Amino acid sequence: MASLTSKPRNFGAYSHYATPCTRTHQIGALFLVVSTFFVTRLFDQWFSESNSVTPAIDLRLTSSNAGITTENGILRWPERGYGSHLSLKIYVYDENEIDGLKELLYGRDESVKTTACLKGQWGSQVKIHKLLLESKFRTIKKHEADLFFVPAYVKCVRMLGGLNDKEINQTYVKVLSQMPYFRRSGGRDHIFVFPSGAGAHLFRSWSTFINRSIILTPEADRTDKKDTTAFNTWKDIIIPGNVDDAMTKNGQPDVRPLPVSKRKYLANYLGRAQGKAGRLKLIELSKQYPDKLECPDLKFSGTEKFGRTTYFEHLRNAKFCLAPRGESSWTLRFYESFFVECVPVLLSDHAELPFQNVIDYAQVSIKWPSTRIGTELLDYLASISDKDIEGMISRGRKIRCLLVYGPDSASCSAVKGILWELQRKVRHFHQSTETFWMHNGSFVNRELVQFSGWKPPMPLP
Repeated sequence: MASLTSKPRNFGAYSHYATPCTRTHQIGALFLVVSTFFVTRLFDQWFSESNSVTPAIDLRLTSSNAGITTENGILRWPERGYGSHLSLKIYVYDENEIDGLKELLYGRDESVKTTACLKGQWGSQVKIHKLLLESKFRTIKKHEADLFFVPAYVKCVRMLGGLNDKEINQTYVKVLSQMPYFRRSGGRDHIFVFPSGAGAHLFRSWSTFINRSIILTPEADRTDKKDTTAFNTWKDIIIPGNVDDAMTKNGQPDVRPLPVSKRKYLANYLGRAQGKAGRLKLIELSKQYPDKLECPDLKFSGTEKFGRTTYFEHLRNAKFCLAPRGESSWTLRFYESFFVECVPVLLSDHAELPFQNVIDYAQVSIKWPSTRIGTELLDYLASISDKDIEGMISRGRKIRCLLVYGPDSASCSAVKGILWELQRKVRHFHQSTETFWMHNGSFVNRELVQFSGWKPPMPLP
């Protein structure tokens, strides 16, 4: 056995011909490594940009810039976790394809009109559906789809009397039972939109049937109102509230912002009290300080009802727009504030906001404890200089395009942001309790029938 102190063996076949490694050789080798690294990085960057389907958006902040960074005037989306470009194929179910789907869109007798559903908080259900139908990422081939979109306007349909809660539940189950691809994945690659504070609870049996599906909703955490939240941070996506189209038009909104120095009020709250503690505190505070805080007793019917234009004219007349919680944590007023260019002040402790991986909301808004609504809040807001207010407003202009439900062909829109988030949710592994696979990659059910032979309607758990 060789001794530990023995001479090391030379395994080089031609080692006796080897040229000694000089300092010149070392410097040359180091230069080669460094130059190769930089050339590779430049090539990767060029390849990533030249193959990008859509402009990237990145709203991350830098320590040298208090505002939101741009590159050549284009907002950049971070590559980490998202990929360098959008590459999705989404199948949108047709309303005539599945028995019962029309009822989820237009009610039991198809009496609910789509135009009526475009308004208010539930408008995002309609807009996302219509924009995906026009999207370049839409596919008409189910077998090649990464994701499947299930259109429904149930919030609107319910509010307008088209279906009651029991009918919504029964119709959803009926529709899902006719979807072989839903059954194949257990719903993991299917997308549902629930645009109100109730979230997926609009579908009472959501926890049985779509608890694995991707849910788009403005309401993230409902545990403050329900025993179980329907939102899962791993698979679901927070979406912006639906701001009136008349205010989101690029360059030509119906109501234009006022200069900060010409605004009448320090702050305002435009909404009903609804018996909510935070809102009631604000109304009482406005009575003590009517010259600082505007809280009109809004009427939603009758001759005293605020019209759309009047509402936004009042909203723009304050430096800060207060957004307390209502029945649930999210508030549309937070999003509306960006379009009249007042600084939104979030007074909802549980609220979660869309695109948090991209937008630093601390740069464009304020969040204040709902338990400390009072003169302390007004004193704090009054201490903020107009220069600082204008800085926050300016940064808000850069990100508000992500709050507008425009087409994905736009360089920046809510739908573009949702597509980026959806890209992170794609799972190519079709796993469900009712799906099995063979050595050749074919999928079968419990009866060992190949997927191509599955026939609806299929029983659901």
